[in-house]
Amino acid sequence: MAHSNKSDEKIVYVGDSRIRARTSRLPQPDFSAYPGKSEVFIPNFLLKEWMVAVVVLVGIWTLVISEPAPLGYPADPTNTQFIPMPDWYFLFLYQLLKYPYASNDFVVLGTVIVPGIMFGALALAPFLDTGKERRFYRRPIASSLMILTLIACTYLTVVSWSHYQHELESKNIIPEHIKREEEMHASKAEGGGGGAAKKPAGAPAIVAADDPGAEIYKKATCVTCHGTDLKGIPSSGIPALRGVGDEHDAASILGIIKNGQGTMEPQYDENIKKGLTDADITKLSEWLGMQKSQ
Repeated sequence: MAHSNKSDEKIVYVGDSRIRARTSRLPQPDFSAYPGKSEVFIPNFLLKEWMVAVVVLVGIWTLVISEPAPLGYPADPTNTQFIPMPDWYFLFLYQLLKYPYASNDFVVLGTVIVPGIMFGALALAPFLDTGKERRFYRRPIASSLMILTLIACTYLTVVSWSHYQHELESKNIIPEHIKREEEMHASKAEGGGGGAAKKPAGAPAIVAADDPGAEIYKKATCVTCHGTDLKGIPSSGIPALRGVGDEHDAASILGIIKNGQGTMEPQYDENIKKGLTDADITKLSEWLGMQKSQ
């Protein structure tokens, strides 16, 4: 570029003769010796894979933003009705550990050896299967192993989820995240803002804590589920016994102990086995009948 101090002077750019202009494209590699391969990996194939990955990632982000994560109640180690479940992509391993040959004395087989072989084979596949053929029907061994693994994982996942649903129905349990979401919707409908589920009102105090029936309660099977504080686990369908006298009298409570109610099985024989007498159980029902909110 050449110019002088004149402001109205026309600027003229002069090409550099040292730079050679390319007039033809680079020759494309010959892939005729590699069946099923027709383009270079970098950048052609990698660019297409990257674009597909971006589309999938945007789809996942959309689902994450549109659907909030399900949240249950704070962890409660005393909740014996809670059924722990892993994320869906680990359900097949969760189901595998239920079988006798992958649990108990063989737990190392189910937790270390079998997953190690599966994921190890997946990592070593590119080094073990080095053939030039890329069509799956021309690779019977690799394709058969892949199809067999997919069938096994799908079967274990479906069976695991079916067992979980059956267990919920048999125990009449509503999953915590569903119950909490219902409580949040109910709170919104009542004008509570819906920021979180309403906290339960304070439980009534224990009546006649020094009564002989209180000592019998500590030895009975009731304490296993309802707790020493009689608060139960409402989130799991185990009601509190504080205030139970408002709904049931001593005779009714004795009938529940002998015959059961809902998901609660009869507890009379179990208490007798623990060393309680018929008179103790009667006194226990009378003490529970005294538990009133007022």
